[in-house]
Amino acid sequence: MGEYLINILGMASLLAVIALGIALTYKMELIRQLQATVNNLKRSLDEMDEQSRLIVRTDMELNKTQEELDKKITGLYALQRLSRAITTTLEESQIFKMIEATYLEDLGFEKACAFLWSETEKKFLLQINIGYLQGEAEAIKSSLDLNKDKYLELIKSERTVSSISQPMDASLGEEIKGVFKVESFIISSILPKEGNRGFLFVGTQRLDTLINEGDEELITILANQLGQALENARLFEKTWRTQLDLEKKVEERTRDLTRVLNEVKNISNRKTDFVSSVSHELRTPLTSIKGYASILLTGKLGDLPPEIKDRLDKINRHSDELVHLVNDLLDIARIESGRVVMKREPLDLKNVVDKVADLLSVQLKEKQIHLSSSIAEDANTIFADRSQIERVFINLIGNAIKFTPQKGKITVHAHKAQNAVQVDISDTGCGIPEEALEKIFEEFYRVDNPINQEAKGTGLGLTLVKNIIEAHDGKIWVKSKLNAGSTFSFTIP
Repeated sequence: MGEYLINILGMASLLAVIALGIALTYKMELIRQLQATVNNLKRSLDEMDEQSRLIVRTDMELNKTQEELDKKITGLYALQRLSRAITTTLEESQIFKMIEATYLEDLGFEKACAFLWSETEKKFLLQINIGYLQGEAEAIKSSLDLNKDKYLELIKSERTVSSISQPMDASLGEEIKGVFKVESFIISSILPKEGNRGFLFVGTQRLDTLINEGDEELITILANQLGQALENARLFEKTWRTQLDLEKKVEERTRDLTRVLNEVKNISNRKTDFVSSVSHELRTPLTSIKGYASILLTGKLGDLPPEIKDRLDKINRHSDELVHLVNDLLDIARIESGRVVMKREPLDLKNVVDKVADLLSVQLKEKQIHLSSSIAEDANTIFADRSQIERVFINLIGNAIKFTPQKGKITVHAHKAQNAVQVDISDTGCGIPEEALEKIFEEFYRVDNPINQEAKGTGLGLTLVKNIIEAHDGKIWVKSKLNAGSTFSFTIP
């Protein structure tokens, strides 16, 4: 019995040990799982901490980028306003005055100077001073003049330099900071194509303001625009002075021309008076000669031998030609001097042409020339002096008959041309050489051709026609080709 109990107790102890082992094993496993979880949580926390630090860094960088972007946008707006202000003037002295302190502040600077190098005076000339007292600006100018070679070399390099990107030795950069009393600066060359060149300086004393490449770019653009504005102003000044010189020369030439024209007018008036006087003086003896010749030809003083009668006929005929010449000269002189007043009245143009055709019918029949007219209904009524207009048609149609061969054609065409009636008289005659067209209306001018060599004439007919048309405020011209006929055209307003 005792042995049985011992066995039972041994079994119970064994079971207890087994249960305890199982419990310890389970607890150890649970501890390992918990440790793994703790390790995972620690890694997650470390990762989250790294991510949070990354987010902070990114946020700081974004804020910095945003600040730079805001600064650049503000600078661009300021540059746009500056550019607009600079382009509003073409006076060189006013260009730099357009740069105001507010624009510089928007660009991030509180100090600025601009200098141009004068080749004639061999010194720098201050163009703009922002942020400096008068004494400070003079001290800067004195320093530039003393070290002009360095700054002239800087201008010659045509580059933008600054406190962050200096293509120069460090000593010069520190010198610029000391001279201009700034911590950061930008210098950009002002380079018009002609005239004085120089540079634009901007700077700041603030230690918390850092310039960057974007600032350099903006100041470079501003300096380029200043150079372009200076070039435009100088070109305008040059053009304006050239215009003044031209106007002066035109005025002088106008005075000279007016004086010459007045002299020509006086000479023309004297010529007209002379022609008028001589024509009057010629008319009296011609009338007497013609009268005596007519008396002798009638035989009232006795019969005349045939030879004398023939000569008297020539005297009478030549007297008629001289009287005609004198009358034309008198008419031209009177019209030119304004002593003839055109008595304008409404006229039936077709009636005028028919009357002239009837007067010249004998010459037309002799040469078998066909004369036709085509007058538009709205051009049939003209306001003109009847007798003078008839003389125009007689001369022009008479000339057409003279230079048109046998069985030729002459046409008279009239139509409305704006506020005038235009009349065209065309023929199928020998035409006029091109070199004679400009001279055809001159006094005593006759075209050199076989017809003119055979037929006598004064060369005054077309001159008289021109004077009559111009006295009616009209114009006359001719179009012609050799051996292809001519067209004389004139207008009556």
